[in-house]
Amino acid sequence: MSIHYNGRRFRGRSNTANGEVGSETTFEYHQDGTLLWGIYSGGEIESGHLLGTVADDGSLSFCYHHRSATGALMAGQCSSVPRYEDDGTLVLAERWQWLTGDRSSGESEVEEVENP
Repeated sequence: MSIHYNGRRFRGRSNTANGEVGSETTFEYHQDGTLLWGIYSGGEIESGHLLGTVADDGSLSFCYHHRSATGALMAGQCSSVPRYEDDGTLVLAERWQWLTGDRSSGESEVEEVENP
């Protein structure tokens, strides 16, 4: 599955309790070759950035960091596997781990949304 992420936008769909991404969090992805980067904010997150790679099958591997709404600086790593829903919505199933704080891990999903 070849997916090009440049210009795609996503929003939080689900997350484990120890995560900070929620339905108010939006992501904007950019891609050049296998290089992936993006920005995100909303809800519990004031401002965040991610940097990683895109594999041939469309899966992602990246590191992220953000400042939470409480002012805490947080960082982690994430692996995402893409899938398409029956209605054509692109969903990324994510497994992530904090590299700061309690270093716990969790699972989340983000779904593609239309650009405004």
